[in-house]
Amino acid sequence: MDIRIMEYYLAVTREGNISAAAEALHVSQPALSRQIKDLEEELGVTLFERGSRRIRLTEEGMILKRRAEEMVRLMQMTESEISLAHSRLSGEIHIGAGESRAFHYLSETAAEIRREYPDIHFTITSGDTADLKDQLDSGLIDIALIFTDYDHTLYQGIRLPEADQLNVLMRRDHPLAAKERISAEDLENTDLLVPRAAVSLLSSDLPVDKLRIAAVYNLIYNASVLVEDGMGCAIGFGHLINVSGDSLLTIRPLDFEVHQRCHLIWKKYQVFTPAVNFFIDRLRQKTF
Repeated sequence: MDIRIMEYYLAVTREGNISAAAEALHVSQPALSRQIKDLEEELGVTLFERGSRRIRLTEEGMILKRRAEEMVRLMQMTESEISLAHSRLSGEIHIGAGESRAFHYLSETAAEIRREYPDIHFTITSGDTADLKDQLDSGLIDIALIFTDYDHTLYQGIRLPEADQLNVLMRRDHPLAAKERISAEDLENTDLLVPRAAVSLLSSDLPVDKLRIAAVYNLIYNASVLVEDGMGCAIGFGHLINVSGDSLLTIRPLDFEVHQRCHLIWKKYQVFTPAVNFFIDRLRQKTF
């Protein structure tokens, strides 16, 4: 079995039908249909249940899918290792990231790679999920660290082990600072600064229309300045703003948990430089 045919087969399973896979692969639909038919004849099995708009894999099709993923992944790793053995890895890696301690997964990996390959350079862009997806789609960044789910038909990704918990950032002299935990009722009676990505998450625990939203932000440092100047309390991730020592600010947890899972994503079928592929491979090794 040709590795290229395995890649074609996996594209069909991801896209759900041959037409969409052919478009993604930039090949004609008849040619792709013929390749899949030849593969079925070679194996002597039926891989898809036909007759519906979206293909369904047979049991044999599921077995081949698992093995094809292993074959393609092994080939990619082999090509990468051979390339590294005969050349000095170099190039630019453009990363977009939301503000979170989960960024340590990326920063630790970047530091390791820089020690091994000093000709690799990184460009880091901060933003929220909406900003980063726009930059991914326009090719301004290679990969993005986001905190919501994503469209698996458009992007591939790695789910990071860590989940961030939302907290409330406030002045030390704010009435809520006397509380150990902040309730939904407390939030309803407080002027709030909320990150764009958190509005939908909060709505599952209390009606957003009951919140007194004074501002919506995408970078926590700017929000912290507004909090210092008395605009209200900011909902955001913990450990991002220094609230120790002489800081005017403090932080309190919510008494209901609102977690945001972390994903590293990139565009499907994106052709990356060896440096970017190496960075993604190294992250996979850390998270699986």
